[in-house]
Amino acid sequence: MTRSSTMRAAVVLAGLASAATPALAKDIQLGAILPLTGPGAVVGTQEERGIQFATDQINAKGGIDGHKIVVQFEDNQAKPDQAVLSFNKLVDLQGVPAIFTGYSGPTLAIAPLATRKKVLLINAGAQSDKLATASPYLVNTLPTTQDEVAIMSKYLIAHGKKKAAVLYENDAAGIGGRDDFVRLFKKDGGTILAQEPAQFGQTDYRPALLKLSAAKPDVLFVVITAGMVPLADQLAQMKVPYLVAGTSFMADPAAIADPNSTGLIHTQVHIDAPADLASAFHAKFNADMDFFARQYYNAAQITFTVIKKVLDEKKPVTGSNLRTALFQIRHFQGLIPMDFATNTAVVPVDINRMEHGKDVTISANGK
Repeated sequence: MTRSSTMRAAVVLAGLASAATPALAKDIQLGAILPLTGPGAVVGTQEERGIQFATDQINAKGGIDGHKIVVQFEDNQAKPDQAVLSFNKLVDLQGVPAIFTGYSGPTLAIAPLATRKKVLLINAGAQSDKLATASPYLVNTLPTTQDEVAIMSKYLIAHGKKKAAVLYENDAAGIGGRDDFVRLFKKDGGTILAQEPAQFGQTDYRPALLKLSAAKPDVLFVVITAGMVPLADQLAQMKVPYLVAGTSFMADPAAIADPNSTGLIHTQVHIDAPADLASAFHAKFNADMDFFARQYYNAAQITFTVIKKVLDEKKPVTGSNLRTALFQIRHFQGLIPMDFATNTAVVPVDINRMEHGKDVTISANGK
């Protein structure tokens, strides 16, 4: 056999070997920009675990059509500028088509970038009203603050709580929630007696609480995203005679577990985890599958469903294609029924009361 014929034979054999060996499916890279350090870390860690738990489950089953899912986690420290840096890193260097995000300020900061670069943002934790229209590429699996406040306002008025004071966080989420409550509570027939701001991560609320208590309200409406444990402790120490109410922002696992939180009420998206799922989560992380873990687990499941639709249609997994597929599916039945008629899902909302380490539903669907 001549040298040239030997080389041709080698090429043919190599081609046959290549055809006999199936090509490995390329990993699908996703991003997550969450508060993993700082005052928001308690919530951010739960969010991270929810995403990772869902990812581990899908990969254990072979991924999506053979594609392994890999999530790159970035710490935004609950800071908008840090979120922008993380977004650029994930998109420009990693080329991710979709990013899980949380906290209103950081999410609003990267929303215009998502529009420009056609990256799908999946928010399962932030609730500023501005998120509803911040970007066509931002979808929210939680209702906005306004939606929850409307339910709580009507509940308070119906239960004779018509004089309110407001403690709010001096940032996008807190100011938006305050404005919503003031407007809707007045519309429902209530009176606002006093308002006091707090800073993100603040731990001493006594000066503000003394001023608010002096107004003699029936109810204190709280809109803070961090610092619920010291707030609950200080409210208990002061033995305040009024009801304390808020939104899902109150659903800090550490606050729920704190005995001093007993009696606090808040609106809450109705999302449960089956016993076997909650047990498997606890076995993996040695922690309960709390609200934000459930939220982000569910958001990850939605994202995987959307990715599969794109792959089944033989399309590239891009932010644009993912967004189109999500609104084509529109209705999702995971841990919670969810319908995307707009960028913000419609979901059932309850009113819960913290009772001796538990979060107990006292009004299903706010009724």
